Amino acid sequence: MPTVMITGASRGIGREFVKQYLRAGWDVIATCRNPEGAGYRNGEALQLDIADPINLKNLSEQLSGKAIDLLINNAGVNLAKNTDIGTFDYDSWAETFLVNVLAPLRVAEIFIPNIKISERRQIVFLSSIMASLEQNTGGMPVYRSSKAALNQAVLTITPQLRLKGITTLLIHPGWVKTDMGGPNAAIDVQTSVSAMRETFDLLTLDRTGSFVNYYGKTIPW
Repeated sequence: MPTVMITGASRGIGREFVKQYLRAGWDVIATCRNPEGAGYRNGEALQLDIADPINLKNLSEQLSGKAIDLLINNAGVNLAKNTDIGTFDYDSWAETFLVNVLAPLRVAEIFIPNIKISERRQIVFLSSIMASLEQNTGGMPVYRSSKAALNQAVLTITPQLRLKGITTLLIHPGWVKTDMGGPNAAIDVQTSVSAMRETFDLLTLDRTGSFVNYYGKTIPW
């Protein structure tokens, strides 16, 4: 039975990943900041604040020796309220970078031993089409720049991970009807997650470091 670990599993895309992988018969390690508040019963999800290094270290020790076939770095935020020059909130900008860039890298790094001993050895980072420099149409500078930074960081560490047999993927889930995406978004979470799962299944080491949309089409950097 393969094992998937999912961050940000309290709602939206993360919660849907949990549901679909459980139905598919996977061993699912669901994590979120407040499992009880998210409606999980005792033991159904593990507590993890990805921005808390001590919390992360404790969880890694708890899972020591357990193979993780697929790590899905799903957790992320869009905190910026003031996005016009002259009104930037640099505290929220820094917090966005902490959660969207540094934290998923730290999660990936600390669980490399677990991933190395698995069969699939895949790390997925939820990115965004807003990370594309070529397709930058302006707007949302804080969120957009955080996802671009994540892409650059993952692309940079990918050769090192490839030597360990670990495949990375940066994926845009689409404009999804979630708390972040809003009710007017183009697709529902079921459609997005189902398509992403199919994309993960087709991922091979020779495509490591790819930046794609939810159905696997390459997005320009």
